[in-house]
Amino acid sequence: MSSLISLAFAAFIVQNIILTQFLGICPFLGVSRKRSAAVGMGIAVVFVIVLSSSITWLLYHYVLAELHIEYLRTIVFILVIASLVQMVEIFLKKISPALYKALGIYLPLITTNCAVLGVAIININNGYNFLEMLVYSTFISLGFLFVMVIFSMMREKLDFAPVPKAFKGTPIALIVAAILALIFTRFGGIV
Repeated sequence: MSSLISLAFAAFIVQNIILTQFLGICPFLGVSRKRSAAVGMGIAVVFVIVLSSSITWLLYHYVLAELHIEYLRTIVFILVIASLVQMVEIFLKKISPALYKALGIYLPLITTNCAVLGVAIININNGYNFLEMLVYSTFISLGFLFVMVIFSMMREKLDFAPVPKAFKGTPIALIVAAILALIFTRFGGIV
C-alpha cells in the first residue's frame, strides 16, 4: 500500500508529466489562457490517459506479448488513443458545445499529445502491474490537470499585471512555466 502511495506522489509531483518530463507542452501553452478551458482539457486528458493506458496495458500483455509482436506497440497504442479521443470529442460536442468550442483544435490534438502516448509507454517500460499502471496513469494525469489549472490561473492574473510590452503574452507565460518547472524539479532532487 505504501508503495502505491509513493508511486502516486511521484507521478503527481516528482515526475509531473508537464513540468519535469516536458510532455504535453502544446495543450499546456495553448489552452491555459482561460481556467475553464484548462479544466476541460485537463479532465479530457485524465480520461484519455487513464482509459488508454488501461487498454494499451491489456493489449500489450495479453495480445502483443503473447503473439511476440511487441514491436507493434507504438502503432497499436496510437490507434487506441486516436479512437478514445474521437469518443471524447463526440461526447463533448453533444454534451457541452461551449467547452467543445473553447478547446477548439486542441481537443483533436490530444491524439498527438505526447503525454498520452508517453504514459502508455512508461507503464510498459517500467514493468508496472495493472494496479500500479492504474495508480501511475491516474496520478500523472491528475498532475497534468493540476498544473493546467494553476498555470491558467497565473496566466489570467498576468493579463492584468504590469508586464513590460516585450514580455506580454507568450514570453511571460514561458518564464512562469520555467519557474514552475524549477520548483517541481526540486521535489525530485534535480538541480
